[in-house]
Amino acid sequence: MAKKNVYVVWNGITPGIYSTWNECKAQVDGYDGAIYKSFPTREEAERAFNDSPWLYVGKQADKKKKTSIHNIPEIIKDSLSVDAACSGNPGLLEYRGVYVKTGEEVFRQGPFELGTNNIGEFLALVHGLALLKQKNYSIPIYSDSANAIKWVKEKKCKTKLEQVPENKSLFYMIERAEKWLKENTYSTQIIKWKTDKWGEIPADFGRK
Repeated sequence: MAKKNVYVVWNGITPGIYSTWNECKAQVDGYDGAIYKSFPTREEAERAFNDSPWLYVGKQADKKKKTSIHNIPEIIKDSLSVDAACSGNPGLLEYRGVYVKTGEEVFRQGPFELGTNNIGEFLALVHGLALLKQKNYSIPIYSDSANAIKWVKEKKCKTKLEQVPENKSLFYMIERAEKWLKENTYSTQIIKWKTDKWGEIPADFGRK
């Protein structure tokens, strides 16, 4: 008999612990900013539910990724990876940068209201470029977003998202990022992460 997971919903229609995926899905499907994760036992789920979700979300996935990527010689381990997570489209947006060799989180921004994943990927990439230039680190950056890489090269975030009062701060960050790209040069190599060959990028939030 297949082992059944137990699901924790920290942020959803009704936060709680659910015994089946269908029950969990009913609480998070279409819910902006939903935060949830599966656990192998109810005891672990109860412990996690009473704790901060950020101690658990993506933790096990990151551990697996660290093990697998070290067995792929073509991945440059001394590098930065960036990624974004968006609950909805538009929805609650976050982005972060992770050092590939150790899995250490280097930076995290958000959540921002009414954003898109493409915007987050773009901002994450520019944030990484600016940070590496400031610290004078000559390591490459991995991104799994072809759009973000293209936008950075063109020095323009070509989003079709409408600016409204709720996402005013996000558009301010876009303006700052575009300004930085126009006023700065950089030697950092930007490399497309091959998700189909290597699995999820180390900076992935692990919320799929």
